[in-house]
Amino acid sequence: MNYPFWDIPHLGSGWVIGLIAIYHVMISQFAVGGGLYLPMAERKAMRMKDRAIADAWMAQLVRHSKFFLILTGVFGTVSGVGIWFAIGLTHPEATSTLIHNFVFGWAIEWVFFIIELTTVAVYYYTWNRIDPRLHLTVGWVYAGASAATLIIINGILTFMLTPGDTWIAVAGTGHEASKFWNAFFNPTYWPSLLLRIGVCTSLAGIWALITSSRIDGDQQPALKTSMVRWSVKWLVPSFVATPFLLAWYLFMVPETQRTLLTLGIDTIAGGTFSTVTRIALIIVITSATIVAVAYYLAWRNPADFNLSHAMAVLLLALIATGSGEYAREMLRKPFVIGRWMYSNGVRVPSIARLNTEGYLAHSNWVWTAPDGAATSSYSRGEAIFRGECGSCHTMYGYRSLLRLMNGRDRAGIRNFVVMLHDDKPDSPYHKFMPPMTGTPQDMDDLTEFLNAKVNPPAPSRPKPLLTAQR
Repeated sequence: MNYPFWDIPHLGSGWVIGLIAIYHVMISQFAVGGGLYLPMAERKAMRMKDRAIADAWMAQLVRHSKFFLILTGVFGTVSGVGIWFAIGLTHPEATSTLIHNFVFGWAIEWVFFIIELTTVAVYYYTWNRIDPRLHLTVGWVYAGASAATLIIINGILTFMLTPGDTWIAVAGTGHEASKFWNAFFNPTYWPSLLLRIGVCTSLAGIWALITSSRIDGDQQPALKTSMVRWSVKWLVPSFVATPFLLAWYLFMVPETQRTLLTLGIDTIAGGTFSTVTRIALIIVITSATIVAVAYYLAWRNPADFNLSHAMAVLLLALIATGSGEYAREMLRKPFVIGRWMYSNGVRVPSIARLNTEGYLAHSNWVWTAPDGAATSSYSRGEAIFRGECGSCHTMYGYRSLLRLMNGRDRAGIRNFVVMLHDDKPDSPYHKFMPPMTGTPQDMDDLTEFLNAKVNPPAPSRPKPLLTAQR
């Protein structure tokens, strides 16, 4: 507990990251796929023999590039900063590990990001002002820079799930950076990269349907038909390759994490769905619906494809993307960095020391009375709750501890805390929750705090007023 705790009532700090991340991923991956879409569409228009339709394509691409510039350059950038702000407050220990291990990678990513911001602005503002081939080259430079950011970020994100045996062997020694490339090209790097490239191309087509749907189909039927259908084609590679890439990705995920998914699949008949399984089913259903809507509404009837249809496809894509990111986060449970750091920031090798010395023994964020008086058991329990439970649970809202503890008396709460502390393999929470660390006194303190919340003392009744006797 080296950092103060960021308390977000009801929603929880984890969902702050999640909401910003889902919003950001929808835009940032469009920035990669759309960066490829624009120069390829421009090259296609330059090669058209019919100059009328070619000029119409170019005019439409100018409008689309303006939409692209505003969405990615403004909203994508701001949400990216928001993610840094949120993860630094919610998971400071994990963020510190990522920065120390990948500082070189972050620096290179920011170089490419600056190139992105520069070239996308140059690309839009130089339409019809510079030589067409030079303008196309600017588009390709942007596409390369945006792809480079994905290549770098993917290595850091996949490291959090599968840091690899080589990095784990040196973790905690101070020589972690010497295994930079082993950590970067970790076991799930390549399947995850190809999956994300597929998502990027799909989002390029889906966002392009937004601008293409606004073309007047009565006045420009040929332009709208060609633009809508060409945009739909961008969805095909992803949906064809995704099942195979997903199987490869799951094969590379550690067995302990993969069971979070297979548990729900194996017990469907019994109705025991794990959260990851539910999310996986949502991804399958929404992806299939996107294919159906894109084919029947866009491909078969492009001239009648309107903005409401395009927004429906975008909403489905948002659900699928959000579900995918949530499932990826859930697969890491109970870790934030696989096999090294639990989701509450406690490092795996620190468990034995904390169980001996106490969870709060070295914390700078526990209040002590000015006169040196000891803090109450309740106060210590609250600090333990914030540090060990608060990154995933709230007291009254998301993953409510009150709901989890509901109906338990003090002895039942104590037994639950002991079960989390012992962390036996047959515990129903072993695969999802970090072990509760600390001494028997820490367990008593946490029990005292939870019991006070779950079973508050009944309010005392006011004494009846005395009335005068006649």
